[in-house]
Formats: sequence, C-alpha cells, structure tokens
Amino acid sequence: MSESTPSATSPDHHDHDHDHALAAHRQLPPTERERARYATMAIFFIAGMIYASWGVHVPTVRDKFALSPGMLSFALLAVACGSILAMLTTASWIARAGTRAASLAGGIAMAVSCALILVTPSYGMLLGVLAAFGFGMATLDVAMNAEASAVEQALGRPIMSSLHGMFSVGGMAGAAVGGALLAHGMAPEMHLALASAVSVAVLLISMPAVLPHVPHHAAHAKASSSNRWRSSALWALGGVALIALIAEGAMYDWATVYMRDVVLATPALSSAAYAAFTGGMAAGRFGGDFVRARFGAPQLVFGSAALAFVGMVMALVLPYAFATMTGLTLMGLGLANMMPVLFAAATRVKGVSAAEGLAHVAGLAYFGLLIGPVLIGGVAQVSTLPIGLSVVAACCALIALVGPRILRRLRV
Repeated sequence: MSESTPSATSPDHHDHDHDHALAAHRQLPPTERERARYATMAIFFIAGMIYASWGVHVPTVRDKFALSPGMLSFALLAVACGSILAMLTTASWIARAGTRAASLAGGIAMAVSCALILVTPSYGMLLGVLAAFGFGMATLDVAMNAEASAVEQALGRPIMSSLHGMFSVGGMAGAAVGGALLAHGMAPEMHLALASAVSVAVLLISMPAVLPHVPHHAAHAKASSSNRWRSSALWALGGVALIALIAEGAMYDWATVYMRDVVLATPALSSAAYAAFTGGMAAGRFGGDFVRARFGAPQLVFGSAALAFVGMVMALVLPYAFATMTGLTLMGLGLANMMPVLFAAATRVKGVSAAEGLAHVAGLAYFGLLIGPVLIGGVAQVSTLPIGLSVVAACCALIALVGPRILRRLRV
C-alpha cells in the first residue's frame, strides 16, 4: 500500500466513506428523498406506538404475574438491560448492514417480543422476553436515528426534531388507542398482538423507500468502533445527553406524584400534568427544526435548557395547579429538542460511523433515564420532593452552560 493511500482503518478513510454515501444520497431525485423522509416518519411513529402499547400494560403484567413492587422493578430493569446490551454490541453491525436492514430487524424483534409479553408462562421467561424487547427497541432506535441523519443530510435541512415528534405522536396514539380498545373489552393479549402486527406491516411497507445503503467495510467498522471509545467529542455529547435524560426521566416518573402530594391536585388533574409535559414535548419537537435551521444547534440547546429551567423553577416556587401545569408544559417544550440535536451531532463526529456515534451517546443517555428517577427519589427521601426536583432545575442550568459550547466546538 502506498503512503498516499489512506489505511483501511484510518478516520480519513472512514470520512471519505461517509462523504461518498452522502453524495450518493444527494444525487437521488427530490421525490425519492422526500419519500425517504415519510418512510422514516412512519418508522418513528410505530416505534413510539409499540413502546406505548407496552407501557399501557405494565399494570397488566404486574397483575398477571402477581408481582411485588421489587419484582416489577426488576422486570422493567430487564428492558433497560436489553437496551444497553444492544447499544454496546450492535452499532458496528448496523454500520455494515445498513439502516434499512437494521430498522427491519430491530423493529420485528421489538414487535414479536411485545406480542409475547402477556403470553409467556413464567416470570423467568417474562424477563427474557422483556430483555429481547429492550434489545430490539434499542437496535431500532440507533438504526432509525442513523437513517434520520442520512435523510436530513440528503435533504440539506434539519428534520430530526420533527421525526422525534412523530415518536411522541406515536406514543400518544398507542396509549390512547390501547386504552380505548381495553375499555371496550379487547383482551390485553389481543391488543399487543394487534399493535405488533400493525407495526410489522408499517415497517414492511416503509422499507423500500428508506435510503439505499452505502456499505461500510468490516475494517472501517472496526476502526469506527475503536475510535468511538476514544472520542472526547462523543463522551462530551453523551454527558450532556445523560444530564438531559436525568431531567426527562424524572419528569415521567415524578410529575404526577408532585401534583398529587405537593400541589394537592385531584387524581384527574395530576394525570393531566403528565399530559401537559408530553404535550409540550411533542409541540417543541415540531417547532425545533425551524429554530435549528434559523439560529443553529448551539442557540437551540441554550434556549431550550433555559426554558426548561424557568419551567421547573416556576413549578417548584408556585405549587398551585395552574402555575405547576404551565411550568411542566415549559419543561416539555424545553427538553423536547435535546435528544434530536445531540443525536444529530453524534452522527457527524469525524472518524466514527453514524451508528457508532449514536449508540455511544444514546447508551450514556439511557443511563440518565435509568438513574434520574432513582436520584430524585433518593434526594426526596432524605429531604422533600421539591428539593429532589430542584436537581432537575440544576441539570437544565448545567446544560445551558456547557451544551452550546460543546456543539460550537463540534461545528454542528
């Protein structure tokens, strides 16, 4: 090999590989690029729908297997463990196999394991099925975000936030439809089977429109994998993602409790607090692409973190129903675009494939989602819940300080 030829394992060779893929995608007719965007929207929607369909049945699982709170927590942990295992092991394969094959494989694994959750005969098998569900979900997560980044770069404009918005809409639709079907007497097992069948059908219909894959050679994927663990940029992005999901995870688990125990709201109003947060999040995601295109990613992250900080402080300082609901909506708006922006940045780190970059940042973020509720609960245990939730405000302030600086350094 001559000195002028980049080695097969060098970052430069990998970046050339990426540029070649990008050029190939940009040469596609505009209609094909738009079709790829709609196909990716559909994939994000069904990912949110099937995750929510499982979420609706957490109480069903508890009752069917007569689980104690500890055993139920262990079952939920199995999902997280499967997800983290996938983040650690599948990224190189996704880079080689391509987002089309990986989205299909991850989506089918997620759908099939979801359909099996309520028909497994024992608690031990349930843990295995839930771990498989988490593994499939995380594989789909990395693959569809890598695809989203490729479509975004092919189109030449931000679309990542609106795609994450479709995940939120899918989640709301999955929860609403699931609740309605169960209220009308559909068996829970039948509901999960139906949701899984719809998901697989949408995946199969969407796949032909997904961008064609430009393969990475095994040597490139191996180099990308080793670069992933040495990349200070990925560790920095992952750190911000972890802090953001500590805040987001805390909101999912503690917003309703705060409304009930501190604001002393009715059960219906307490449930509406969760809807206010998720509604703010969905709305923020559909506006995020415009803001990122107009002002840039660093400004979007600064404004988002500042908004979330104001919302959390408002909810804590004014523990009245209307003020708290407004604060939680602002929290949702503020946290909405953290993951889309950080994921988009992770796919563009030099010397690392989009899938490896995503897996690294998403893997660290998942730890934030896991430890967030526990951290808030621990602080609340030794003090009060408002003091526990002040940790969320501190997380938002920290992101406002360091997030924009990291993104400027990466020039994304």
